[in-house]
Amino acid sequence: MSVWLPAAPCTPEGCVDRTRTAAALPLAVLRLTAVTVLLLAGIALTPLGGRMPAALVRRWCRWIVRAAGVRVRITGAAPATGGLLLVADHVSWLDVPLLAAVRPARMVAKTEIRGWPVAGRLAARGGVLFIERDRLRALPGTVARIAAELRAGAAVAVFPEGSTWCGRARGPYRRAVFQAALDAGAPVQPVRVRYLADGRAVSTTPAFVGEDTLLASVWRVVSARGLLAEVRVVPAVPAGAHQDRRRLARAAQGGDGHREKARSKSTCHL
Repeated sequence: MSVWLPAAPCTPEGCVDRTRTAAALPLAVLRLTAVTVLLLAGIALTPLGGRMPAALVRRWCRWIVRAAGVRVRITGAAPATGGLLLVADHVSWLDVPLLAAVRPARMVAKTEIRGWPVAGRLAARGGVLFIERDRLRALPGTVARIAAELRAGAAVAVFPEGSTWCGRARGPYRRAVFQAALDAGAPVQPVRVRYLADGRAVSTTPAFVGEDTLLASVWRVVSARGLLAEVRVVPAVPAGAHQDRRRLARAAQGGDGHREKARSKSTCHL
């Protein structure tokens, strides 16, 4: 992997909370089965493409998260129609259906996801824009592809940190993807996602970090109790509000990306 790729200091051993009260084994198995069935149903329906009502897609995405045993709370204004760049911090594989529950969008993801069981096939058939993160020369082409989608009126979802963090800290937003929004004259819609234990304290149980495997992370979620996904849709950054991608990235993250980077190593571990 190229040295320019972003990396978080979070690890399953150092950051993930494993002290949560576990659900009974039959319930965890039932949840895992329900998630798998919903994903398989999604694969079967992907040939319908854009003919699927957006409301049904949003509902299906919420069902996936609920099937995993995680309650969902979405607040804030509805995102705009037309070309729109959706951005959010990246903690868990649950972030993907949660963003789609806000607004169905073409997801930008690393090529390795193609190899994931079930979910990889769903992503490929669902129009995910796969990128080769270890090829710096491919970056201009990726930006151009995203800009073209935005100009065509599509929503594109991306996690600009470039890596997953545990949820107690966050990384700075990488600026390249925001150039696509500038080139296309599209607004940027920030979405804040966090996971809570029993509706109060931030939980790292759903985190998918470091050398964690997808199966281990999924099992940790379905076997936990009292998890809540809180999704807040904040006001969009209008097209033309910022003339360079650095300022646009900071505005989308809330202006605190550099401060979070500076203190991340002291706050991400339990």
